[in-house]
Order: sequence, then structure tokens, then C-alpha cells
Amino acid sequence: MPSVVLIAEELAPSAIDVLAGDYDVRQVDGTDRPALLAAVAGADALIVRSATQVDAEVLAAGAGLRVVARAGVGLDNVDIAAATARGVLVVNAPTSNIVSAAEQAIALLLAVARHTATATASLKGGRWQRSRFVGVEVQGKTVGVVGLGRIGVLFAQRMAAFGTRLIAYDPYVQPARAAQLGVRLVGLDELLRESDFISVHLPRTPETVGLIGEKELGLVRPGVRIVNAARGGLIDEDALATALLEGRVAGAGLDVFVTEPTTESPLFGLDNVVVTPHLGASTAEAQDKAGLSVARSVKLALDGEFVPDAVNVQAGGVVDEDVRPLLTLAEKLGKVFTAVAGHVAATVTVEVRGEIVSHELGVLRLAAMKGLFAAVVDERVTYVNAPQLAADRGVEVELVTSDEPLDHDLVTVRGALPDGRSVSVAGTLAVHGTRETAKLTGLDDFDLDLNADGVLLFFRYSDRPGIVGAIGTLLGEAGVNIAAMQVARREAGGEALMTLTVDSSVGADLLTTVAAAIGAERGSIADLRVSGP
Repeated sequence: MPSVVLIAEELAPSAIDVLAGDYDVRQVDGTDRPALLAAVAGADALIVRSATQVDAEVLAAGAGLRVVARAGVGLDNVDIAAATARGVLVVNAPTSNIVSAAEQAIALLLAVARHTATATASLKGGRWQRSRFVGVEVQGKTVGVVGLGRIGVLFAQRMAAFGTRLIAYDPYVQPARAAQLGVRLVGLDELLRESDFISVHLPRTPETVGLIGEKELGLVRPGVRIVNAARGGLIDEDALATALLEGRVAGAGLDVFVTEPTTESPLFGLDNVVVTPHLGASTAEAQDKAGLSVARSVKLALDGEFVPDAVNVQAGGVVDEDVRPLLTLAEKLGKVFTAVAGHVAATVTVEVRGEIVSHELGVLRLAAMKGLFAAVVDERVTYVNAPQLAADRGVEVELVTSDEPLDHDLVTVRGALPDGRSVSVAGTLAVHGTRETAKLTGLDDFDLDLNADGVLLFFRYSDRPGIVGAIGTLLGEAGVNIAAMQVARREAGGEALMTLTVDSSVGADLLTTVAAAIGAERGSIADLRVSGP
């Protein structure tokens, strides 16, 4: 009998055609819970969009499921951990909407430059007011791109055709890679001061929320026009409204908002603002691409082939049992490296020492890369897309091994940064009965003995009395509970490293406040709570 593919939401006819010839394609309303639970019981594959919740209950009901596919970018409605535990492959369509999103940003930029929305409303209201809507040309202007990920690159490439000068801020892209794109990398403050137009293309992370706020908007070139079609909250909406009212910012185009859906914002009443209800992926082509992409992935999965867009590739991959516990360790070391460095190095080395080197370890390089980019990009980083993300940013990651006899296997992630600094993070697995725990054993030349779990904070400062109390007081006042703390130093009065495990995430403002209070150059945060495929 042919495998059963259950489609729980509307899918492009072209996608259904890919499956219909080889499989028994059935349909169900994914929002009708009883109907979904009944139908999934006989399915080998389940395809959803955003409305169907694929949780542990659905996965348990679909005992025969081999693959769950989300026809889109996000995976918030799929319980990936539960799927992985049951050996169910999860796939999505991570690049299906990138062209549409880049074009939406350009559409907003042009609409703001030429007063398109207000001129339309005026003319439809019976007024012919040519002199009121004098715009500006894009040609010859400086366009600042905040974030050079896939969508940011597409945006930059298209804006180059307008005859613009392109500058960009992205601490995770190498200058050589930017130069290949015809883009000059600059600091955020310099971008704000030089740009005539600014377009934001960053993921939403604790570090990027509020990235452009009151202080930053005070640095902009007067008359700048700002576009955000990435994620809500990257620009402080209240601060932007004030800057628009005061005339420091000439116009703004927004497709995303800090709260969605929303019909109320201080920006909605301003004539020099163009707004759309998160339409970045809302094109017929993007929807078709998403459907076709996941249909092909489902076909590969059901045919037992390698699936390029697998999110939890371990569910279908073959990794040596002795190596498998090191995957999480390598990923966490990658996350700590990026957090402490504040950048991704042009060259990163994953070094493995110990008896484990007798096994095939190539997957540890992928695991480390997965951690390196977890907080850098908006999409879910997988073992499959991590190499491409590295290539896009001009980052080379190599694996080296040493069979030097040790009483434990040791993994180190190290790299040199553009500013001349070098960073290394080392870890191992500690055995407690039948349980293995990932441990941090070193950061640069500081020795550590700390569980690689939870939310970790790192501060470097000059060793002196009162620092522990000062940090504890500031975190306590902010309602952040300290679960563990460790101080490492080379000598009394010299440089010290404090590492704290806390029970909740810490915002960039609090990190900055704590660092300033103790004289640290900066604070770093690594969220190690979520790991795995």
C-alpha cells in the first residue's frame, strides 16, 4: 500500500501534484482537533502551515508518522523535541520567502521616499495635491543595511541597481564577504550617521531587541528614512514616533511590530509612515515555493533519502553512539564562543582530543557551527544549513583531532577575531552514574568547572573586593536569580573572569549596566537552555 500523506491546511496545487502520483494524499482541517487526531492515526507524513498545532498529543496519535512538514519558515506550532523523541523528521521551507521579504522592504522604502500611501489616500479622498507630496530620489543616496543575512543580501543586491552607495552593520559577517557584495562594513553608529535610508534585516534576539532606540535615533542624519520588514521590536516604536514628530526622521516604513496583530500604534496616525500587516511572506510565489519545498522534502523522507531541509536531522541520521553525547557539548561551546566573542571569527577550529578521535567526528564540526550561528540568524540553524550560513558570512570552520592520551575527551572551539583578539572555549563530558553532563572547562586561559546549562553570564574585570556583591545586588534588583557563580583569575589583583548561571534571560541594557558598574568592557550572555537537533 502507498504511504499516506495527510495535508492539514491549504497547499499549492503544484505541491499536491508532486505527491499525488506516488502516495495516498488525504486532507483534513488541522484546526478541527478531533478530526486531526483521527486522521493522523493512519498517516506516514503530515503537512501543515501555521494554524495546525503539532504537539505531543498529535505525534502520539500518529504512531506511524515518519515526517512532519511545515510549509513555511517558522516552526512555533511544531513540538520539535517531541518529534525527535519519537524519531519523526521535521522539515520546513527556510528560504521560501526570502525574495518576497526583500522585495517588501524595497517596496516600503520606495513608498516612503515618494509618499505613496498618503498621496493615494489624498487622491481617493477627492484632492489633487501634487505640491504636497514632493519626494526624494534613491539614486546616489547612501543606504544602510542593518544585518547581512540572506534577506539583507538580497535587499542590498537589489538596491545596488538603483545606483546607491551601500554600507552595512553586521558583526557576524567578515569584511571580505561584504566587499564581494559591494558593501562596506561599518559600525552601527557610523551607519546611523551616514545613511539616507536605513533598512533593518536582523533576527529578534535579546541582543537585537531595541537595537535602534532613542539614543541611536539621536545619531541619525537629519531626513533619514527607516524601513523595518524583519521583526518587530528591533526599532523602539515610541522613540521612532518621537523622532518622526520632531523631524529628525523624515519617514518610516514598517511591516512588523513589537505586538502582532495590532491595530493601535503611535505610528499609525503619522502621514510620513507607511505600514503593512506583516506581509513579507504574503506573495503567491512564496506560498508556492513553501509548498513545493516541503512536498519534495516529504517525498525524500518517505523514500528514505537524505532531506536537505531537515531541522532535526539526528532523527534520521546515523551517528556513532559514543559520539552522540558530544553533539550537545560542541553546540553549546559554539554558542558560548559567539556570546563571548561578540563576533564570528573568519576562521574557527574545532579541536577534539582523547580516545573519541578513533570514531568519525565530522558531525561535531556541524554541531559547533550550529551553535556558532544560533543567536546570529533568525532562522532555525540545523546540521544541514549551518555550512551554508558559514559560507554566506565568509567563515571557515575546520575540525582537527589529536589522540593525545587524556583521562577524558576534550572539545575546544577557538578562533581569531577581526580586532586581533583570540577566543577559545573548552569543555568535556562529566559522568555521574549513567548520566553525562556537559561541562565548561576553560575560557581562553581561565580554568572553569561549570555545568554548560541554563543562562550563562560572563564578565571580565580587574580583580578587587566588592565585585561579587555589586553584581549580586544589581541582578537582584532586576529580579534575576543567581543559580551558580564562579570566579577565575590568574593572580590576585589581575584580570578576573566571573561566570554566573542565572534562572532567566538578561536583557542587553542590564548587561551593560552591570558591566559598567564593575568596570568590565562588556558583559556576555549565552543561553544554553535549548539545545538538540
